[in-house]
Amino acid sequence: MNKKLSNLLDWLISIVCYALVLLLATQIFKKTLVIDESMYGVWFLVSSIVIYFLNKLIKPIIVWLTLPLTGLTMGIFYPFVNVIILYINDFIMKEHFEINGILMAFILAIFISITNFIITKLIIKPLTGRK
Repeated sequence: MNKKLSNLLDWLISIVCYALVLLLATQIFKKTLVIDESMYGVWFLVSSIVIYFLNKLIKPIIVWLTLPLTGLTMGIFYPFVNVIILYINDFIMKEHFEINGILMAFILAIFISITNFIITKLIIKPLTGRK
């Protein structure tokens, strides 16, 4: 399989899996994360695409800027970077993606990170053939 097709397949699987993680998160954290369920779940896919691009483009900059604070807190601040990404997505998506409460957003960010890690190890890497 050529590299472009492999990257596209990796991207599509990542987006669908991330949308499923967001769907699971909205069911577990009903009052904390609210995603518009109209249009047959399109907003789950759109928000997962936005989060994917924010993680690829903005997150490295935020991590670099907050590196001293993360170092001072011995890594405890790092999940707040994911909270910042979620709030940026909240700002971009307006009424279609809402996060309520900073403490629960912190717990939600940890939950999303853990489930995304598990899905990457168990689904994405075996399907794309990467080690």
